[in-house]
Amino acid sequence: MNTRTFRRAPLACALLAAFTHTSASAADDTRTLDGAALVLGAVNILDNAGPIAARSLPTSVDVLGADRIENQVVTHNWQLFGQMPGVMLTNFNQGNVSGKFSMRGFNGEGEINAVKLLVDGVPGNSNDGNMPYLELAIPLEIDAIEVVRGTNDPRYGLHNIAGNANVITRTGGNYMLGRASYGSFNTRDAQAALGIEHNGFSQNYAVSVYNSDGYRDHSETEKVSASGKWFFSPGGDTRFGVIVRHQDAKAEEAGYLTRLQARTDPDQSPAHNASDGGDRTLDQFSAHADVELGERLFWSSVAYMNKIDDRRFVRFSAGVSQQERYTSEEHLGAMSTLTWRPDVSWAKEFALVGGVSAEWQDNVSERYTTANRVRTAQTRNQQFELDIYGAFVQAVIKPTDQLKIVPAWRTDVLTGHYDNLLNGRRFDINDYGNVHQPKISAVYSFDERYAVYANYGRTFQIGVGTASYKVTQTQDLDPSINEGWEAGLRFRPLPWLDGRLAVWEQTASNEARRKLNDPANSSENIGKTERRGIDLQLNAQATRQLGLWMAAALQRSKILKAESSAPATEGKEIDHVPHFLLNAGADYAASDALKLSLWASAQGDYYLERTNSAGRFGSYLLFNASASYQFSPTLRADLQVRNLTNRYYEYVWHDGAQSLHSPGEPRAVFASLHARF
Repeated sequence: MNTRTFRRAPLACALLAAFTHTSASAADDTRTLDGAALVLGAVNILDNAGPIAARSLPTSVDVLGADRIENQVVTHNWQLFGQMPGVMLTNFNQGNVSGKFSMRGFNGEGEINAVKLLVDGVPGNSNDGNMPYLELAIPLEIDAIEVVRGTNDPRYGLHNIAGNANVITRTGGNYMLGRASYGSFNTRDAQAALGIEHNGFSQNYAVSVYNSDGYRDHSETEKVSASGKWFFSPGGDTRFGVIVRHQDAKAEEAGYLTRLQARTDPDQSPAHNASDGGDRTLDQFSAHADVELGERLFWSSVAYMNKIDDRRFVRFSAGVSQQERYTSEEHLGAMSTLTWRPDVSWAKEFALVGGVSAEWQDNVSERYTTANRVRTAQTRNQQFELDIYGAFVQAVIKPTDQLKIVPAWRTDVLTGHYDNLLNGRRFDINDYGNVHQPKISAVYSFDERYAVYANYGRTFQIGVGTASYKVTQTQDLDPSINEGWEAGLRFRPLPWLDGRLAVWEQTASNEARRKLNDPANSSENIGKTERRGIDLQLNAQATRQLGLWMAAALQRSKILKAESSAPATEGKEIDHVPHFLLNAGADYAASDALKLSLWASAQGDYYLERTNSAGRFGSYLLFNASASYQFSPTLRADLQVRNLTNRYYEYVWHDGAQSLHSPGEPRAVFASLHARF
C-alpha cells in the first residue's frame, strides 16, 4: 500500500480527492471540486482502489490532521474535537464521566447520543450511545479525525442520527515518537509510539500514562493506555491485521456546586462529594481484512469485541443519596463491504458498494444507594441483550465531469430481550420491523472554484436501556425517524482561500431521551422535534507565513409537537442547545523553527430544561495560544496556554429544584518536549 502525504500550510484547508482510495491521476485532478470535504492540517491520502470513503460524500465532512492533534495536552480525547467545525463540547468535569462532543443541534447531556463513533473503523458506542471507547486512542498515534455531519451516510445504522466520527490511527511506517508534558494542576503526560515495517509486515505500538490533580479539589485523574497493531500485506492492496487496545482509568469527582458556590469558590468540592469517583476498564479487540479480489473488486471486513467495566460512586447534591452505578458490557460485532468499480461507457465514473453489519450486545446495569461507598439498598439489577443487523447499498455515479450522484439505501433490524433480575421478569424487545433509510446526494462542480451540493437522508433512533423493550406497554413502539437535508456551496475562489457554506434541517418523528437518574433505566418521549442551522467555514493562507481560519454555526431547535404528558414544552427550545458555535484562529510561522498560534472558541447560552423557564446559562468566549520551536529534526518544544484571559465559564444543568454548576478550567499552561526518530 503506497501512501502520499497531502500537506498544506497550517490551517489552510484543501479539498480531498473524490475517493480517499483512488489513482494518482484522479487525486491530482483539480479541474473541478468533486465533493464538500475540508481538511485541517496534514492528512495522508492512500493510493489504492479500496472502498468508497466518507470524504467522497456530498455533505459536511471535516478531517483534522495529525499535526493538529499530536501537540495537544488533553485530559480526555473528546476535547480534541474542539478544533472541528460545528461541534459542541459539553464539559461535565466529573471524573471518568468527563464530557462529550455533539453536533447538529443535539446536546451532550447523555440523554441522546446522535453520533456514531469509530476508532480505526471499529464501532465504539456503549449501549446508551455514549462514547467511552474514544479514550482508547492515544493522541500521539492518531493520524486523523474524520467527522461526517448529516443524515446521508449509509454505512452505519444505530446512533448514526446526526452523523459519525472516525478516529484513524497510524498503520505501518518506521518511526519512534515520544512526548513528555508537564503543566498546571500538576499535570503529567507521557506518550510514546513506535512503528516497524519490513517485508510487508507492520507493527505499531503506543502507550500513554496520564496523571493530574485537576483544577478543582477532589478531581485527581490517573490513566494508563496501551495499543498494538499488527498487519501483513502479501501484495497489492490486500492486507490482514489485528488491533488490541486497553485502558485503566481511576478518577475522583469534584461534584456540582450551587450557583452561589460556583461564583464565590469555583475550585471547591463539597463535603458530600468526598467519596465520589470511579474506576473504568476498557478493552477493544479487532481483526481486519482488506482484500483486492480483482482490478475492480475490493472486499473489506472487520470483526471486533468491545468490553467495558465501569464502577462509579456519585452524589449530585447534598439533598440526595450517593449512588453506586455499575456497568458491564460486552459487544461483539462484524462489518463487511464489497466495492465494485466496473468500466462503463455511459459514465465518467461508476462505483457500487454493498455492506452488511451485525452487533450482539450483552449488557449489565446495576445501581445501589450507598453512604460513603457502603451499599444500603439495590435499586437496579438489569441484564439485557440487544442485537442489531443492518445492510446497505450505495452507488457513486458520475455521468459527466461536473455532476456526481450518490444514491443509497440502508435497512436495520433489532432483536433482543431484557431481564429484570430484581423481580425475575423478562421482556421482549419492541418489534421495530425493518427500519428503512433512503438517502440521496448530488454535487455539481462548475469548475475548480465552485461546486453546489445537496443531500437528503433518513436515520433512526430507539429508546436506550429498558426503553427498547415492552416493559410498560403491550403494543410495539415505532422507532423515531429522523429526516434531514443539507444544501451547500463549496468554494475556492482564490488559490489561498477556500470554504463551505451550508444550510441544513433535521426533524424527528417522536424523539426519545434517556431519563438520566431513573432507577428503571428508561426513556421518555418528548415529541416531534426540529433542528436547523447555517454553517460557514473560511480558510485562508493570507501570506506565506500567516494562515487564518474561521468556522461559525448558527442553529435553532424546537419541540414542534410535545408529548401529551408535557404540553408546556410545545413550541419551546430543546435544552442545552446554544444558538451559535464559533471557532477562529491564526497560525504564524515566525521562522522555519518558530510557529505561533492564537485561536478562540465561543458558544451562546442555552436553556436548562424543556419548558425554558429556568433561565439560560453556558455562554463563553475563550482564547488559547501556543508556541512551537523546532530545535532539530528530532526535537521540538511546545508551550500551550488555555483560557488565556482566565475567563470564568461553566457547564450547568437543572435537577428539577435548582441549577447545578460545574466551573470550567481557569488559565492553564502546559509545556511539552517531542522527540521523533
